[in-house]
Amino acid sequence: MPDVPAHIGYILDGNRRWAKKHGLPTYEGHLAGYNALYDVVEATSDAGVKFISLYTFSTQNWSRAEDEVQGLLKLIRRIFKGDVKRLTKQGYRIVVLGSREGIPDDLKKLIIEAEEKSKDGEYATVAICFNYGGQEEIVRAARRLVEQGAQADDVTMESFAGALDHPEVPPCDLIVRTSGEQRLSDFMLWRAAYSEFIFLDKYWPEMTKEDVTSILEEYTRRSRRFGG
Repeated sequence: MPDVPAHIGYILDGNRRWAKKHGLPTYEGHLAGYNALYDVVEATSDAGVKFISLYTFSTQNWSRAEDEVQGLLKLIRRIFKGDVKRLTKQGYRIVVLGSREGIPDDLKKLIIEAEEKSKDGEYATVAICFNYGGQEEIVRAARRLVEQGAQADDVTMESFAGALDHPEVPPCDLIVRTSGEQRLSDFMLWRAAYSEFIFLDKYWPEMTKEDVTSILEEYTRRSRRFGG
């Protein structure tokens, strides 16, 4: 029977559908999703989970309507300007997975500051997946190995994992997706090799601390074999 997972990845899905359900503009759905973030992170880390990854903005999200993209970036800035400071004071370490190419300069600066100021945090690590795609992360890892001069025989499972974005973030023991959808959508492809999955029939803005408790209880009932 599994213990508390070391790493839970959350796919934050359903903000727009939640807004539509309540007759609200799309931005209000993303704002409600933002408001659910802290409680989920706190409940997850308080339960003993040391790594929490959040799929906040994929590389495909840039193709959405301009006003929606700007609303999402507004909330991302809010995370880095406010929530990250609070988490850092509480002992969290913040890391950001994803490409830095094409993102606004002020956000790049906020990311660098967040990682630097929180680097000594030991309570738990929050991995914010921003401008992120799992396939692109794998390509970046391959490029890093090539840039380091690796030869074909040098490439192993371990060396490749060590070239990922923030390689200290371990494989996902559990991936949770809200909104009833049952797919990865390019999230943590390398780290998801032996993940357990939980798909919830509720939208991300509806997530509560009690849901985290239920998720962890379900995880303890799983039998993980890793192919054995």
